[in-house]
Amino acid sequence: MPAYQQRAEIVRTEKLTGDIFRFTVKAPDIAADSRPGQFVMVRTGEGMDPLLRRPFSIHQVAEGGVVQILFKVIGKGTQALANLQAGYCLDILGPLGRGFAYNTQHRHYLVGGGIGIAPLLFLARQMLKKNEPSAIKVLLGARTGEELSALVVDFASIGLDVESATEDGSLGKQGLVTDLMTPVKNGNPAMVYACGPYPMLRAVVGASREKNWACQVSLETIMACGLGSCLGCAVLRADMNGYVHACKDGPVFDADDVAWL
Repeated sequence: MPAYQQRAEIVRTEKLTGDIFRFTVKAPDIAADSRPGQFVMVRTGEGMDPLLRRPFSIHQVAEGGVVQILFKVIGKGTQALANLQAGYCLDILGPLGRGFAYNTQHRHYLVGGGIGIAPLLFLARQMLKKNEPSAIKVLLGARTGEELSALVVDFASIGLDVESATEDGSLGKQGLVTDLMTPVKNGNPAMVYACGPYPMLRAVVGASREKNWACQVSLETIMACGLGSCLGCAVLRADMNGYVHACKDGPVFDADDVAWL
């Protein structure tokens, strides 16, 4: 699948919370070839500082050749990005990586934590083209309700059943997103699609194995190039015999293909 480098105009900026933003950009080539779970590498400024692009999951793709990214301000690069306004043209490379694999033969559980929820909305929309809404369950978690509420609305607005958990109890169940998996009974074959911080993913994988559910994970790692050249996003293989790389072999992996230490 080809990757494109585009000058993508920011057509809309949304500030969902004090430090979480959603940008909509005009990138028709990237939009046309994107698949759920893939990502883009974005240059966050014109100068040499920050020097490296930043990776962002593709949050949504819509008609008119637009792509959305969802991000949280955590450093110099994302702060520079958050300061940009509509009309600015970003230098974007993508779509990159391997995305989610899905079909119509499973019950689907989309499990997201924090900013890791980003790729799951694109996945949900694509799934609905071939699956009934009743076949899809969305489980979302974050530290606070403020971080989560807008995203819960996004999933609910397309007709999906959404449950949420927050660490402070301000929205949904108080606890972790993995707590939402516990009461779900084993039944027909199911596939879990998860994205979030490593400890969350490890817990999701464990819960999936207890229920004999298949599980795919989208790994959040540090990336410098996004193309497999720098080897900075190495992930230990499940057999402990070498590494795979999140940017080109992933970021989506079968949970059984990577080590959970």
